[in-house]
Amino acid sequence: MAAPPDIKDLAREWLRLDRDKSTTDEIYKLLVQGNTNELESRLRNRIAFGTAGLRGPMQAGFACMNSLTVIQASQGLAAYLLQTEAQAKKRGVVIGYDARHNSEKFAKLTAAAFVAKGIKVWWYDMPTHTPMVPFGVRELDAVAGIMITASHNPARDNGYKVYWSNGCQIIPPHDTGIANAILDHLEPVSWDTSVVDSGDMLVEGALGLVQDQYHRAVKIAARPEGYSETMDPKLRFVYTPMHGVGLPAMQQCARDLGIFSQMVVVEAQAQPDPDFPTVKFPNPEEKGALDLAIATADSNSIPLILASDPDADRLAAAEKVSNAWHIFTGNELGILIGSYLFERYPADKPRDKMAMLASTVSSRMLHALAQKEGFHFVETLTGFKWLGNVSRDLGREGYDVIYAYEEALGYMIPQTVHDKDSISAAAVFLTAVSHWSSQNLTPYSKLQKLYEHIGFFADANTYLTSPSPTTTSTVFAAIRAAGDPYPTTIGTRKIVRWRDLTVGWDSKSEDHVPDLPVDPTAQMITCELDDGARFTVRGSGTEPKIKMYIECVGSSADGARKGALEIQNALLEEWFKPDVYGLKLA
Repeated sequence: MAAPPDIKDLAREWLRLDRDKSTTDEIYKLLVQGNTNELESRLRNRIAFGTAGLRGPMQAGFACMNSLTVIQASQGLAAYLLQTEAQAKKRGVVIGYDARHNSEKFAKLTAAAFVAKGIKVWWYDMPTHTPMVPFGVRELDAVAGIMITASHNPARDNGYKVYWSNGCQIIPPHDTGIANAILDHLEPVSWDTSVVDSGDMLVEGALGLVQDQYHRAVKIAARPEGYSETMDPKLRFVYTPMHGVGLPAMQQCARDLGIFSQMVVVEAQAQPDPDFPTVKFPNPEEKGALDLAIATADSNSIPLILASDPDADRLAAAEKVSNAWHIFTGNELGILIGSYLFERYPADKPRDKMAMLASTVSSRMLHALAQKEGFHFVETLTGFKWLGNVSRDLGREGYDVIYAYEEALGYMIPQTVHDKDSISAAAVFLTAVSHWSSQNLTPYSKLQKLYEHIGFFADANTYLTSPSPTTTSTVFAAIRAAGDPYPTTIGTRKIVRWRDLTVGWDSKSEDHVPDLPVDPTAQMITCELDDGARFTVRGSGTEPKIKMYIECVGSSADGARKGALEIQNALLEEWFKPDVYGLKLA
């Protein structure tokens, strides 16, 4: 076996390939300083291309997001598309970008790589929200879409998100195929970003071609043909795009629903700002992220808040209940939207052919509603790459898929896109809020009625920060070794089903083959307990985290909440042992 290359040779190779002065200077300085530790972390391993595409800090090095790694990823993707998709050159790719640092530059370098391969580029000429890319892929019959975004990651990060020709995020085997093609096309062919602005025949401005159709689709999703209810004139809400790109789309959505004058925007967060100055993390799930929205709502006496993350594919909501703000969890908002879509489903359509989906880390509430009401429910692996692709499969099988969601504030209205979309979700939710008001219900009081109907569900979701992937693997190996073939209890509760999607074992099935795809590279265990509770623990694919999704169901809210916290405490004490492994609890 050949010895690994010397770090100085890797640095010289970087300097040979890279033409971006900002990043060549970084590596050159580290080389002059003899900072081999930093050079090792930047250059030894390549940034991994997976089903989430690329995502990481923007700095020099093969392990990071920068001009060179974006070009290399684009060349590999272009070569792979030419091999696998019919008429790839003519059908082209859609390229969009958000307002993060370097997003436009990375998008133009991406376009240059595709033009160099003779592939048409459908170019979005201004920052836009992520769902516009998968929408454009389907609308323009493109072979793929690329969105330059890091979603709700910190300001120093950026990413490269890929959609396939079906308008869904990529799934295996495409991720591996693209990753291999990247390694075969590392030598940059073009750095000429002027092809975007110089009127090259292969580049066509496309945002104007699809924007109106997108908003028409959002409006139809919220108010389908025959929907006659007028929007509540007393409905008022505060909206924040959290320094991201969501405001123009949300304003158009409000206009189309006839409630533009009833929307108040958080001014300090209204315009794109890649530094996200008013929030610690630009993620509406994080504590404190909605503080400015709450202050704006209080000062305007408005009881409802909606928020998007910076690329506007996730939606958060909060309601003032009595004198306190209730920030809806992703699961609570998920069941609210799902129940509304079910209740208004046309009575003349067969209920058993109507389908909804949720991922395995999400609440079982939608599953409970499906069991009670007789519609089709499907559980998928984590992520909208699976929710989108599985919903397309169900459509081919004759199901009418009307909704999918995941607990991390992601909601898919497939009439618009087969991916999460805060704008179409907000349009449906606001229409639902207006409908509930005619029944003297608010979202929170509607949620209580749902609990009375399907049972009281409470979660205790949290995460632990892991010092390294090796530590994460060690932790999960110790968990598996605590039983034969698996542990049978957690705290005082018995484990009645053990499903391990890493090693491929399911105690429920006769042959012990799991009902979901197995991935040996990703840690994921789901357990069902003897009192109806359920939890999933998994290693995050994009962050150094071990995530815990715990849910209890009971005859009262307090009982369910107490049970969920008991399970969380038992998991920390018996399985994850933060003090032993150096894990940090959120």
